Amino acid sequence: MFHNSRAARAASCALLSLGLLQAQRGGNDWMTIGNDVQRSFWLRFDGKISEQTMRKPGFELQWKMKPKNVTRQQHALTSPALLDFYISYRGFRTLGFFGGSGDTTIGIDTDLARLEWQNGAGASMAKPGTPACPGGMTSTITRPTQVPYLPNPNRGAGRANPARSGVGEPFEGSVILQQRMAPRPAPQGPPPSAPAQPGRRVAAPPNPFGRTPLYVNALTGDGMLHQMYVSNGEEPKVPMQFLPAGAHSLGLTVHDGVAYVATINGCNGVENGIYAINLESKAVTKWKATGSNIQGATGFAVGPEGEVFVASGNQLVALTEARLEQRAAYDAGASPFVSSPVAFEYKGKDYVAASTADGRIHVVNAANMTSVAKSDPIAKPGFAVGALASWQDDNKVRWILVPTGANITALKLTDAGFEKGWTSRDMAAPLTPTIINDVIFAADAGNSKGAKAVLYALDANAGKELYNSGSTIASNITTGGLAAGGGRVYLSTVDGTQYAFGFYMEH
Repeated sequence: MFHNSRAARAASCALLSLGLLQAQRGGNDWMTIGNDVQRSFWLRFDGKISEQTMRKPGFELQWKMKPKNVTRQQHALTSPALLDFYISYRGFRTLGFFGGSGDTTIGIDTDLARLEWQNGAGASMAKPGTPACPGGMTSTITRPTQVPYLPNPNRGAGRANPARSGVGEPFEGSVILQQRMAPRPAPQGPPPSAPAQPGRRVAAPPNPFGRTPLYVNALTGDGMLHQMYVSNGEEPKVPMQFLPAGAHSLGLTVHDGVAYVATINGCNGVENGIYAINLESKAVTKWKATGSNIQGATGFAVGPEGEVFVASGNQLVALTEARLEQRAAYDAGASPFVSSPVAFEYKGKDYVAASTADGRIHVVNAANMTSVAKSDPIAKPGFAVGALASWQDDNKVRWILVPTGANITALKLTDAGFEKGWTSRDMAAPLTPTIINDVIFAADAGNSKGAKAVLYALDANAGKELYNSGSTIASNITTGGLAAGGGRVYLSTVDGTQYAFGFYMEH
């Protein structure tokens, strides 16, 4: 009896340690728009989704729900920040945090499709707004994260077999517990991060037994920055004034004690640019856009050392961390930018890529902001690409994925420039795709004329279709985009319905 109790306690402690480790580091959680501050839209590891598992039945709509919210000028729910493994007095939970256009913040148990909490702490919604300046919450909710690149693990294949159970001999205890306690080979999940390069910032090691509270941050339409407990949505601190009321904000991130956001469209007289606020001193700094607006769907990207990259007019600008001083800029020439930047590493160097109105993709060396490669026209001329996605495969090939206005096109970056990879089926309104292991998830957003959104899964190396949602989605997508984690892919439609596709939980 004593032996079994001790084994059970040991197993419980191991699971608790693992859970706290995952929760504290957020290493495989979707933390902000684009997943990471580099805006890669790349989830490096998922235990359920892979090309192998997507070729089998089982991936489908898990749930949909419609939280209380007021859709404003085609804005409804933002894409979520996720917490895949959270331990509380209520047990193990998976949580998603959504922003509502009616200035609501929403916490959902994503395993059970259960509303956990909802706040309405923003400004009055009396003013109707305009399409360019809708009012209410426009920027995605975010969890605090770190700026170094996330590790690129050996990708798991996802569970291909159902969970097993068994009954042991009398007095031997649980068969499953015995299996858990038995010696086992090295894990196939994310390995430790690679050693840092000289002078490169690395992520702080997690403390699996730390008691640091977990927060989620939201920016409401009155310009107030809110910090809330993930467990219940309560605010331990008084909200702080970050922006003037009525600003249209994009891309909220929080890292190293500073929050950053972009402002667009000159709403309510707020200058277009990048704003930063020190969460301790509450001091606000800003950089005014060099062009007429900030371009793209994510607002900006952050490099592995904390530098902020932003596209405005025909310039791709590098700003210093926190102070937002312009260090350097790349000039694209006559054609202005039409996407946010994506930051990535290629052969040990840091690069930034963005799309211009002539349909070309520009790749710039982040150190000196000089051109490295420029593609042939890929996207439709004038199409607002919004954001690119980028990932690296097992052969260390760097891919850049482009929503072109007609399809998703995959490009390979080589020493000689760009090489065409593959092109998806035609789509009327392709969104920025999401990469999970060796699977690309892409969505045709549909339109207001009756075309409904469709979710697709594609083989990441060849673009071959593995899945599509058919007529499952009942409306079109206008805001939010795709997010993923815990074996699920999330999207929301203009009518305020949140959809979660994935593999059902094994019980």
